[in-house]
Amino acid sequence: MGSAKQQTSISRVMDILQEWDRGTKQVRRKMLEDFIAQNQNKTGPELEQEFAQAASLFLTRLTAWLRLTYMTGVCLNELLQAVTVFLAASSGHKFMAEFMEVGGTLTLLEIIGLKQAKEADKTAALRCLHHIANAGRKYKELICESYGIRAVAECLAKSKVEETQDACKNLLLMLAQGNPKFQNQVYKGFIALLPCSSPKAQQMACSALRVVQPIVGTANATIIEPLLNLLRTLHLEVQFEAIELIKELMDYEVADSLLSGLVALLRPAVEDVLARHDTSDDSLQPKLNAPMPVFVQQAAAAKTIGILARDNNRVAEKLIQLRVTHHLLYAMGNVDYADSQRQASVTLEHFCRTFSIVDDHVRDAIGETLYDLFMSNPETLYLNMNHVQADVLVSNKVNIPKLKQIKE
Repeated sequence: MGSAKQQTSISRVMDILQEWDRGTKQVRRKMLEDFIAQNQNKTGPELEQEFAQAASLFLTRLTAWLRLTYMTGVCLNELLQAVTVFLAASSGHKFMAEFMEVGGTLTLLEIIGLKQAKEADKTAALRCLHHIANAGRKYKELICESYGIRAVAECLAKSKVEETQDACKNLLLMLAQGNPKFQNQVYKGFIALLPCSSPKAQQMACSALRVVQPIVGTANATIIEPLLNLLRTLHLEVQFEAIELIKELMDYEVADSLLSGLVALLRPAVEDVLARHDTSDDSLQPKLNAPMPVFVQQAAAAKTIGILARDNNRVAEKLIQLRVTHHLLYAMGNVDYADSQRQASVTLEHFCRTFSIVDDHVRDAIGETLYDLFMSNPETLYLNMNHVQADVLVSNKVNIPKLKQIKE
């Protein structure tokens, strides 16, 4: 009986394989849909039983057709879902090894880089890669050795669909963990995403860097410039993640450089400000109604400085040495952008109330009348002061040179 049943099973599998070999695109699509529906979440042994110990013969046909047709997109999503059934099968490392031996990893990475590929197909390919990476360090290294980090990072930067972007981020995070040989490459890959044109990718990169940074252990100096440039964004979710990352980096060797950079942003370069008044190109006119990026950055820097100073007095003292008081007063006088004035005022109030030496220098620099107006309500100071008072703030000469003078 057992032998007869086995022969029946083998005969059925041979019929399936022959039907695939002779089938049209429509027939193969229907076969793929049936296979996916009937075999989701099956283990490797269960798949072997389903195919009379010949599951590899079906997988070989899938991978061969995938490699032949992936550039045209024929049944691509169904093919990738069917391959996922094999790759996701527990106790199915045999299938994964067979898939990778025929160049499956490279094919998947090429799919996510195709301009003509649908986002759903890219997401399906990323799921396959996720299962490969989840199989262990050896498989993570094989993906990385196939230039997978760059391919996935580029897909994240260029994609317009959040599901695809999220799959890219999660795969990169997986490649960074338990993979010491390539964790630095993943870290640098996320840094390279910070200047990209996609706000969602920027937000995800900042969020991911907060996870990868402790894994790497040391901060790369190349993170400073693109991170500070993110403070120019009008997307508040990106700015939030950038500020959170800056807070995390206060425990690393780039902290002093970041603080110096933040203080410098309180006084935008003259050429950046003058660019506002360049109307030689009429196409720029509609943009003049939006806040200038350097002023958005100035306001964000003032806000970030306030957050850092409230979190850590040691950081606050370092900021005072960097002449933050002088630069905050300058930002308070920026009549071109109210949010810069407001954020700088709120931050400076904290320094005045926390450090008596700052309070004394500010009072001397701006005079009793303006000082009383400032301390009574820093949030609304910009609404209540005149242009003369704004000029006083811009032209202040406050300098607190010695740390030993600073007292709480």
